[in-house]
Amino acid sequence: MTTTSLVLDVPPARPEQSASAMRDKLRFHTDAWDLAMDLANGIEEIIVIDTRRHDHYLAGHIPGAISLPHVEMTAERLASLDRSRIYISYCDGIGCNGSTWGAFKLASAGLKVKELLGGLDFWKRDGHPVATGPSAGSLRDHTLTSCGC
Repeated sequence: MTTTSLVLDVPPARPEQSASAMRDKLRFHTDAWDLAMDLANGIEEIIVIDTRRHDHYLAGHIPGAISLPHVEMTAERLASLDRSRIYISYCDGIGCNGSTWGAFKLASAGLKVKELLGGLDFWKRDGHPVATGPSAGSLRDHTLTSCGC
């Protein structure tokens, strides 16, 4: 009996192709740990956008995030955003495409954007704090625990 590899049925890319593809992936996405580190360190270039309905934002959001539901992202509203900033869009998690819609609309308006992998679900799984109510809150100078990766 010949055993064939399902993993190797399609050969891997050349190393330079893999490096290019992984770099592109990092250009489009960020994860909860990297975002938390930047927020704790006060990186000013980043603006976190909660793309869910405002009532979901009030119930719990990433500290420092602003509420801008993707369904309310009009050309007029997006025109007022600072083009020098990098916007990080998020929603509930991988079962929701609100962050993808938000990232699409932000980018279509000429803004630089990354999507948060796993959204608020992965944020909470990593043990990061959540702010509630209308105040954005802040993660500045917050001590983070190890992400384990």
